[in-house]
Amino acid sequence: MRVLVTGVKGQLGYDVVNELTKRGHEAVGVDVEEMDITDPGAVERVITDARVEAVIHCAAYTAVDAAEDHVDICRRVNAYGTENVAKVCEKLDLKMMYISTDYVFDGEGTRPWEPDDERHPLNVYGQTKYEGEVAVTDHVARFFIVRIAWVFGVNGKNFIKTMLNLGKTHDTLTVVNDQTGSPTYTYDLAVLLVDMIHTDKYGFYHATNEGLCTWYEFAVEIFRQAGMDVNVLPVSASEYPAKAKRPSNSRMNKDKLDENGFQRLPSWQDALGRYLKEIQ
Repeated sequence: MRVLVTGVKGQLGYDVVNELTKRGHEAVGVDVEEMDITDPGAVERVITDARVEAVIHCAAYTAVDAAEDHVDICRRVNAYGTENVAKVCEKLDLKMMYISTDYVFDGEGTRPWEPDDERHPLNVYGQTKYEGEVAVTDHVARFFIVRIAWVFGVNGKNFIKTMLNLGKTHDTLTVVNDQTGSPTYTYDLAVLLVDMIHTDKYGFYHATNEGLCTWYEFAVEIFRQAGMDVNVLPVSASEYPAKAKRPSNSRMNKDKLDENGFQRLPSWQDALGRYLKEIQ
């Protein structure tokens, strides 16, 4: 199978291309230099010339706090950029997989979010990713929309790398303890996405590593597994001011993976252990 992957320089795009290649598929990896998704002409030219059967769209504007000040560029990338990709997939009758986020929900309550729940984003990033979802469903017949959360991978910045770096210079750190979700290792996720793109089991999915934690619990486990003696103190999100509001409930129901015969991702603790070995 020949697949175009956007955002190849990001955490997920990098791993998806590696996974496709490992399985003997032809991966066409592009980033902004090869295909600026905000340029409709470039998107049509590159995807058409690539002669692929599917597009896995990982590229996104993901700076959640910066997005509050840079609404236009965030929307150009996440909403209009996704629409540009979707329109070409529609024209060429390609499968399209769009990587979305738990941030499309309002983060209230404690019930895990269902794939078909109503979406009420809390911040600019979540709103523009929601608009991207709408663009995909409006234009693409054969689509997968896969929502992920709390992402970490070898290629790029993430919470684990931030904690490890801070742990080298701080004996004590404060981390938010009233936001609950599931971390997602891009290596594990890439395996699932490549499994999925071969099927016709289209629709909305949630995919994260198994198990729940708060950011505080995640940090404690990071230092435990890394063998670092760092005292982590729990704080509330209100004590840790951020420009963009975050959801307190990022629990996501993944039963649809089971229903369609897809393998769930391993536990986040297991994923963390493998990741630490990979980066150290």
